[in-house]
Amino acid sequence: MGAWGIKALERDEGLDVLDILKNEYVPEHPVMDLGEMIELMKEEVMLGADFSQIDFLFDNTAMALAELYFQWKDNGKLDYDHEEAIWDKVTGFTASKEALAFLLRQLTDIKNEVPDEDGIREIVDLWKNEDSGEIAPVWSEHLDWLIKRLISEQEA
Repeated sequence: MGAWGIKALERDEGLDVLDILKNEYVPEHPVMDLGEMIELMKEEVMLGADFSQIDFLFDNTAMALAELYFQWKDNGKLDYDHEEAIWDKVTGFTASKEALAFLLRQLTDIKNEVPDEDGIREIVDLWKNEDSGEIAPVWSEHLDWLIKRLISEQEA
């Protein structure tokens, strides 16, 4: 597993989300829909069928989708793959209250460390200091920021 930052899109699993979208979604959908993307990720087993299915990959995918959505909201574009320019074809990004609620629940479960069958939440465990048990503040702040933005979007 490779990672070069705190964001879900800054790790190999986040690049997998981008690859699926680039190859299977974006070419046919110039206006991206968060709900459709969530369903695609479930079909690709990048998200669990329900919240009881807890996995590092599922958590990373939920965070990556939230990051993508807010990148669009903040910049009006998605900035990836300059050589292929597929992301330049995206002209909009919609999100239903249900799609936002799904991501909010997933990210809130991460924050609350709802455990998997092994008693841990792998994505949180990855960011914990082995000695102190403290979660890396910069990652925790990023997760909190995503959650606050999702709440704000739902209320809008």
